[in-house]
Amino acid sequence: MKATKLSISLPAEIGDEIRQAARSSGQSLSAWLADAAAAKLRSQALAEFLDQWELEEGPLTAEEIRRAEVEMGFRAGKLAG
Repeated sequence: MKATKLSISLPAEIGDEIRQAARSSGQSLSAWLADAAAAKLRSQALAEFLDQWELEEGPLTAEEIRRAEVEMGFRAGKLAG
């Protein structure tokens, strides 16, 4: 995989928390940040898709949201189990 080098600035407390999270997960800082960025990009793409869907099809119903939560293993904003 081709890599690109970035220089970023973060508030100190967030930087400390990121370093701790990377250590706790057994990942390098770069790998942890890449995973976090990929998750954010997926989240944004899903939000854009759902916004477009609702423009074309109307709002999702409570039943549609409940079925999606069950199929994805989520319940009321938390992981099932």
